Amino acid sequence: MSNILEVRNLKISFKTFFGEVEAVRGVDFNVEKKKTLAIVGESGCGKSVTANGIMQLLPQPPAFYKEGKIIFDGESLLEKTREQMEDIRGNEISMIFQDPMTSLNPTMRIGDQIVEGLVKHHNISKEEARKTAIEMLEMVSVPQPEKRIRQYPHEFSGGMRQRVMIALAMVCKPKLLIADEPTTALDVTVQAQILDLMKDLQNKFDTSIIIITHDLGVVADIADRIAVMYAGQIVEEGSLDKIFYEPNHPYTKRLLDSIPRLDMDKKKPLHSIDGTPPDLYIPPKGCAFFDRCKDAMKICQDNMPEFTILPGDHKSRCWLNHPMAQKEDN
Repeated sequence: MSNILEVRNLKISFKTFFGEVEAVRGVDFNVEKKKTLAIVGESGCGKSVTANGIMQLLPQPPAFYKEGKIIFDGESLLEKTREQMEDIRGNEISMIFQDPMTSLNPTMRIGDQIVEGLVKHHNISKEEARKTAIEMLEMVSVPQPEKRIRQYPHEFSGGMRQRVMIALAMVCKPKLLIADEPTTALDVTVQAQILDLMKDLQNKFDTSIIIITHDLGVVADIADRIAVMYAGQIVEEGSLDKIFYEPNHPYTKRLLDSIPRLDMDKKKPLHSIDGTPPDLYIPPKGCAFFDRCKDAMKICQDNMPEFTILPGDHKSRCWLNHPMAQKEDN
Protein backbone atom coordinates (compact mmCIF):
# COMPACT_ATOMS: atom_id res chain seq x y z
CA MET A 1 0.00 0.00 0.00
CA SER A 2 1.32 3.47 -0.89
CA ASN A 3 2.38 5.93 1.81
CA ILE A 4 0.87 9.35 2.41
CA LEU A 5 3.90 10.42 4.48
CA GLU A 6 7.54 9.35 4.46
CA VAL A 7 10.03 10.71 7.01
CA ARG A 8 13.68 9.96 6.27
CA ASN A 9 16.64 10.49 8.64
CA LEU A 10 14.99 13.53 10.21
CA LYS A 11 17.28 15.46 12.56
CA ILE A 12 16.01 18.50 14.44
CA SER A 13 18.07 20.44 16.96
CA PHE A 14 17.67 23.53 19.13
CA LYS A 15 20.27 26.24 19.61
CA THR A 16 20.57 27.13 23.29
CA PHE A 17 22.86 29.26 25.44
CA PHE A 18 24.80 26.11 26.37
CA GLY A 19 25.00 24.70 22.85
CA GLU A 20 23.02 22.40 20.55
CA VAL A 21 20.29 20.14 21.89
CA GLU A 22 19.69 17.24 19.49
CA ALA A 23 15.97 16.69 20.06
CA VAL A 24 15.32 14.41 17.05
CA ARG A 25 18.22 12.23 15.96
CA GLY A 26 17.66 10.45 12.65
CA VAL A 27 13.99 9.41 12.68
CA ASP A 28 12.55 7.24 9.90
CA PHE A 29 8.94 6.14 9.49
CA ASN A 30 6.10 5.83 6.97
CA VAL A 31 2.37 6.48 7.31
CA GLU A 32 0.22 4.43 4.96
CA LYS A 33 -2.91 5.85 3.39
CA LYS A 34 -6.04 5.37 5.54
CA LYS A 35 -3.93 3.81 8.34
CA THR A 36 -2.92 4.92 11.84
CA LEU A 37 0.63 5.12 13.15
CA ALA A 38 1.14 5.62 16.90
CA ILE A 39 4.36 7.21 18.14
CA VAL A 40 4.82 6.36 21.81
CA GLY A 41 7.43 7.07 24.46
CA GLU A 42 8.14 8.98 27.65
CA SER A 43 7.79 12.74 27.88
CA GLY A 44 10.81 14.47 26.40
CA CYS A 45 11.71 11.76 23.89
CA GLY A 46 11.03 13.93 20.82
CA LYS A 47 7.50 12.90 19.83
CA SER A 48 5.96 16.39 19.77
CA VAL A 49 9.06 17.93 18.19
CA THR A 50 8.75 15.40 15.38
CA ALA A 51 5.06 16.23 14.90
CA ASN A 52 5.62 19.98 14.96
CA GLY A 53 8.61 19.50 12.67
CA ILE A 54 6.40 17.83 10.07
CA MET A 55 3.97 20.76 10.27
CA GLN A 56 6.87 23.26 10.31
CA LEU A 57 5.47 24.89 13.45
CA LEU A 58 8.80 25.04 15.29
CA PRO A 59 10.20 28.56 15.74
CA GLN A 60 13.38 28.96 13.68
CA PRO A 61 15.57 29.88 15.55
CA PRO A 62 16.05 28.30 18.05
CA ALA A 63 14.96 25.15 16.17
CA PHE A 64 16.63 24.10 12.93
CA TYR A 65 16.52 21.10 10.61
CA LYS A 66 19.97 19.51 10.48
CA GLU A 67 19.17 16.80 7.97
CA GLY A 68 16.43 14.63 6.53
CA LYS A 69 13.40 14.58 4.26
CA ILE A 70 9.66 14.86 4.86
CA ILE A 71 7.73 13.62 1.83
CA PHE A 72 3.97 14.22 1.96
CA ASP A 73 1.83 12.87 -0.87
CA GLY A 74 4.92 12.70 -3.11
CA GLU A 75 6.15 16.25 -2.39
CA SER A 76 8.92 17.50 -0.09
CA LEU A 77 7.54 19.65 2.72
CA LEU A 78 10.96 21.03 3.63
CA GLU A 79 11.18 22.64 0.19
CA LYS A 80 7.85 24.45 0.58
CA THR A 81 7.68 28.19 1.17
CA ARG A 82 5.91 29.66 4.18
CA GLU A 83 2.89 30.56 2.02
CA GLN A 84 2.71 27.05 0.57
CA MET A 85 2.81 25.51 4.06
CA GLU A 86 -0.04 27.80 5.13
CA ASP A 87 -2.12 26.34 2.28
CA ILE A 88 -1.25 22.79 3.39
CA ARG A 89 -1.77 23.22 7.16
CA GLY A 90 -5.40 22.81 8.13
CA ASN A 91 -6.34 21.74 4.62
CA GLU A 92 -4.25 18.69 3.66
CA ILE A 93 -2.57 18.13 7.05
CA SER A 94 -4.35 19.00 10.28
CA MET A 95 -3.23 18.77 13.88
CA ILE A 96 -4.95 18.28 17.23
CA PHE A 97 -2.87 19.74 20.05
CA GLN A 98 -2.50 18.58 23.65
CA ASP A 99 -4.53 21.28 25.37
CA PRO A 100 -7.62 22.52 23.48
CA MET A 101 -8.10 25.41 25.92
CA THR A 102 -4.80 26.98 24.85
CA SER A 103 -5.17 25.91 21.20
CA LEU A 104 -8.58 27.47 20.66
CA ASN A 105 -8.78 31.25 20.48
CA PRO A 106 -10.58 32.36 23.69
CA THR A 107 -11.76 35.64 22.08
CA MET A 108 -13.48 33.99 19.08
CA ARG A 109 -16.72 32.06 18.93
CA ILE A 110 -16.34 28.37 18.10
CA GLY A 111 -18.21 28.77 14.83
CA ASP A 112 -16.02 31.64 13.65
CA GLN A 113 -12.89 29.55 14.21
CA ILE A 114 -14.23 26.66 12.13
CA VAL A 115 -15.61 28.97 9.41
CA GLU A 116 -12.28 30.81 9.11
CA GLY A 117 -10.43 27.72 7.85
CA LEU A 118 -13.20 26.72 5.45
CA VAL A 119 -13.36 30.13 3.84
CA LYS A 120 -9.56 30.30 3.51
CA HIS A 121 -8.98 26.85 2.02
CA HIS A 122 -12.21 26.09 0.15
CA ASN A 123 -13.05 29.57 -1.10
CA ILE A 124 -16.73 29.39 -0.15
CA SER A 125 -19.08 31.97 1.35
CA LYS A 126 -19.37 32.42 5.09
CA GLU A 127 -22.99 31.24 4.95
CA GLU A 128 -22.01 27.97 3.27
CA ALA A 129 -19.08 27.56 5.67
CA ARG A 130 -21.39 28.07 8.66
CA LYS A 131 -23.71 25.31 7.45
CA THR A 132 -20.72 22.98 7.04
CA ALA A 133 -19.45 23.92 10.50
CA ILE A 134 -22.82 23.03 12.06
CA GLU A 135 -22.82 19.69 10.22
CA MET A 136 -19.29 19.00 11.46
CA LEU A 137 -20.16 19.78 15.07
CA GLU A 138 -23.14 17.46 14.77
CA MET A 139 -20.85 14.78 13.33
CA VAL A 140 -18.56 14.98 16.37
CA SER A 141 -21.59 14.70 18.67
CA VAL A 142 -21.68 18.24 20.01
CA PRO A 143 -25.31 18.69 21.16
CA GLN A 144 -27.36 21.62 19.83
CA PRO A 145 -24.72 22.65 17.28
CA GLU A 146 -26.81 25.61 16.02
CA LYS A 147 -26.63 27.08 19.53
CA ARG A 148 -23.12 25.94 20.53
CA ILE A 149 -21.57 27.37 17.37
CA ARG A 150 -22.16 30.86 18.81
CA GLN A 151 -20.45 30.09 22.13
CA TYR A 152 -16.85 30.65 23.28
CA PRO A 153 -14.32 27.93 24.27
CA HIS A 154 -14.69 28.61 28.02
CA GLU A 155 -18.36 27.61 27.77
CA PHE A 156 -17.42 24.04 26.84
CA SER A 157 -16.22 21.17 29.04
CA GLY A 158 -12.80 19.58 28.42
CA GLY A 159 -14.26 16.69 26.46
CA MET A 160 -16.47 18.99 24.38
CA ARG A 161 -13.53 21.30 23.64
CA GLN A 162 -11.61 18.31 22.35
CA ARG A 163 -14.56 17.43 20.10
CA VAL A 164 -14.50 20.99 18.78
CA MET A 165 -10.76 20.63 18.10
CA ILE A 166 -11.44 17.46 16.13
CA ALA A 167 -14.20 19.22 14.16
CA LEU A 168 -11.84 22.11 13.47
CA ALA A 169 -9.10 19.71 12.31
CA MET A 170 -11.35 17.53 10.14
CA VAL A 171 -13.70 20.08 8.58
CA CYS A 172 -11.51 20.43 5.47
CA LYS A 173 -11.23 16.62 5.15
CA PRO A 174 -7.42 16.45 5.41
CA LYS A 175 -5.38 13.57 4.03
CA LEU A 176 -3.36 13.37 7.27
CA LEU A 177 -4.34 14.11 10.87
CA ILE A 178 -1.66 14.47 13.55
CA ALA A 179 -3.10 14.04 17.06
CA ASP A 180 -0.65 15.08 19.78
CA GLU A 181 -1.81 13.58 23.10
CA PRO A 182 -5.49 14.02 22.12
CA THR A 183 -6.80 12.43 25.34
CA THR A 184 -4.54 14.12 27.91
CA ALA A 185 -6.38 15.25 31.09
CA LEU A 186 -9.60 13.50 30.01
CA ASP A 187 -11.21 10.79 32.10
CA VAL A 188 -11.20 7.21 30.83
CA THR A 189 -14.78 7.26 29.52
CA VAL A 190 -14.24 10.47 27.54
CA GLN A 191 -10.89 9.13 26.26
CA ALA A 192 -12.67 6.13 24.75
CA GLN A 193 -15.30 8.37 23.16
CA ILE A 194 -12.66 10.65 21.60
CA LEU A 195 -10.70 7.69 20.18
CA ASP A 196 -13.90 6.12 18.78
CA LEU A 197 -14.78 9.46 17.20
CA MET A 198 -11.37 9.68 15.53
CA LYS A 199 -11.78 6.18 14.10
CA ASP A 200 -15.25 6.99 12.78
CA LEU A 201 -14.06 10.16 11.05
CA GLN A 202 -11.05 8.29 9.63
CA ASN A 203 -13.39 5.79 7.99
CA LYS A 204 -15.69 8.53 6.65
CA PHE A 205 -12.95 10.75 5.21
CA ASP A 206 -10.23 8.11 4.42
CA THR A 207 -7.80 10.09 6.56
CA SER A 208 -4.41 8.79 7.71
CA ILE A 209 -3.58 9.43 11.38
CA ILE A 210 -0.45 9.89 13.46
CA ILE A 211 -1.34 9.65 17.14
CA ILE A 212 1.30 10.72 19.67
CA THR A 213 1.07 9.54 23.26
CA HIS A 214 3.07 8.31 26.24
CA ASP A 215 0.30 5.83 27.10
CA LEU A 216 0.42 2.53 25.21
CA GLY A 217 -3.03 1.69 26.52
CA VAL A 218 -4.51 4.59 24.52
CA VAL A 219 -3.38 3.19 21.15
CA ALA A 220 -4.48 -0.41 21.70
CA ASP A 221 -7.77 0.07 19.83
CA ILE A 222 -6.79 2.64 17.21
CA ALA A 223 -3.26 2.01 15.88
CA ASP A 224 -2.26 -0.21 12.95
CA ARG A 225 1.47 0.27 13.60
CA ILE A 226 3.45 1.54 16.58
CA ALA A 227 6.81 3.33 16.59
CA VAL A 228 8.49 3.41 20.01
CA MET A 229 10.62 6.52 20.49
CA TYR A 230 13.35 7.13 23.04
CA ALA A 231 15.86 9.98 23.34
CA GLY A 232 15.08 11.37 19.90
CA GLN A 233 15.29 8.02 18.08
CA ILE A 234 12.88 5.28 17.09
CA VAL A 235 14.08 2.12 18.82
CA GLU A 236 11.35 -0.30 17.71
CA GLU A 237 8.57 -0.37 15.14
CA GLY A 238 5.99 -2.97 14.28
CA SER A 239 2.33 -3.86 14.02
CA LEU A 240 0.05 -3.49 17.01
CA ASP A 241 0.18 -7.23 17.73
CA LYS A 242 3.97 -7.44 17.40
CA ILE A 243 4.60 -4.56 19.80
CA PHE A 244 2.09 -5.73 22.40
CA TYR A 245 2.67 -9.49 22.26
CA GLU A 246 6.23 -9.86 20.92
CA PRO A 247 8.14 -6.74 22.08
CA ASN A 248 11.86 -6.94 21.34
CA HIS A 249 13.55 -3.81 22.69
CA PRO A 250 14.04 -3.65 26.50
CA TYR A 251 12.56 -0.15 26.58
CA THR A 252 9.35 -1.34 24.89
CA LYS A 253 9.11 -4.22 27.37
CA ARG A 254 9.51 -1.85 30.32
CA LEU A 255 6.86 0.51 28.91
CA LEU A 256 4.42 -2.38 28.61
CA ASP A 257 5.24 -3.55 32.14
CA SER A 258 4.38 -0.06 33.39
CA ILE A 259 0.76 -0.29 32.21
CA PRO A 260 -1.57 -1.03 35.14
CA ARG A 261 -3.57 -4.24 34.63
CA LEU A 262 -6.76 -5.53 36.23
CA ASP A 263 -5.15 -8.90 37.02
CA MET A 264 -2.13 -7.38 38.82
CA ASP A 265 -1.43 -8.28 42.44
CA LYS A 266 -2.71 -5.23 44.33
CA LYS A 267 -0.20 -5.81 47.12
CA LYS A 268 2.75 -5.35 44.77
CA PRO A 269 3.91 -1.85 43.72
CA LEU A 270 3.34 -0.63 40.19
CA HIS A 271 6.23 -1.20 37.77
CA SER A 272 8.31 1.81 36.83
CA ILE A 273 11.44 2.47 34.77
CA ASP A 274 14.28 3.54 37.03
CA GLY A 275 16.41 6.51 36.07
CA THR A 276 15.75 9.31 33.59
CA PRO A 277 16.26 9.78 29.82
CA PRO A 278 19.71 11.08 28.81
CA ASP A 279 20.53 14.74 28.32
CA LEU A 280 20.38 15.40 24.57
CA TYR A 281 22.73 18.34 24.95
CA ILE A 282 25.43 15.67 24.97
CA PRO A 283 23.69 12.59 23.50
CA PRO A 284 25.19 9.18 24.23
CA LYS A 285 27.38 7.47 21.63
CA GLY A 286 25.70 4.09 21.94
CA CYS A 287 22.24 2.97 22.97
CA ALA A 288 20.53 5.81 24.86
CA PHE A 289 18.75 3.29 27.11
CA PHE A 290 22.08 1.81 28.31
CA ASP A 291 22.06 3.37 31.82
CA ARG A 292 18.51 2.15 32.52
CA CYS A 293 18.65 -1.28 30.88
CA LYS A 294 19.00 -4.40 33.02
CA ASP A 295 20.23 -6.39 30.00
CA ALA A 296 22.90 -3.90 28.87
CA MET A 297 26.20 -5.22 27.52
CA LYS A 298 29.57 -3.55 26.94
CA ILE A 299 28.90 -3.02 23.25
CA CYS A 300 25.71 -1.07 24.02
CA GLN A 301 27.57 1.80 25.69
CA ASP A 302 29.54 3.01 22.66
CA ASN A 303 27.76 1.48 19.67
CA MET A 304 24.19 2.15 18.54
CA PRO A 305 23.00 -0.81 16.45
CA GLU A 306 21.15 -0.50 13.17
CA PHE A 307 17.65 -1.91 12.93
CA THR A 308 17.39 -5.69 13.07
CA ILE A 309 14.60 -6.88 10.78
CA LEU A 310 12.37 -9.35 12.59
CA PRO A 311 9.56 -11.57 11.23
CA GLY A 312 6.26 -9.89 10.45
CA ASP A 313 7.50 -6.45 9.29
CA HIS A 314 8.89 -5.83 12.78
CA LYS A 315 12.21 -4.09 13.50
CA SER A 316 14.21 -3.21 16.59
CA ARG A 317 17.49 -1.42 17.44
CA CYS A 318 19.01 -3.64 20.12
CA TRP A 319 22.20 -5.68 20.49
CA LEU A 320 20.44 -8.42 22.46
CA ASN A 321 20.72 -11.85 20.83
CA HIS A 322 23.00 -10.39 18.14
CA PRO A 323 25.87 -12.85 17.43
CA MET A 324 28.48 -10.09 17.06
CA ALA A 325 27.41 -8.46 20.33
CA GLN A 326 27.66 -11.73 22.25
CA LYS A 327 31.11 -12.39 20.82
CA GLU A 328 32.43 -8.93 21.76
CA ASP A 329 30.84 -9.03 25.21
CA ASN A 330 32.62 -12.25 26.22
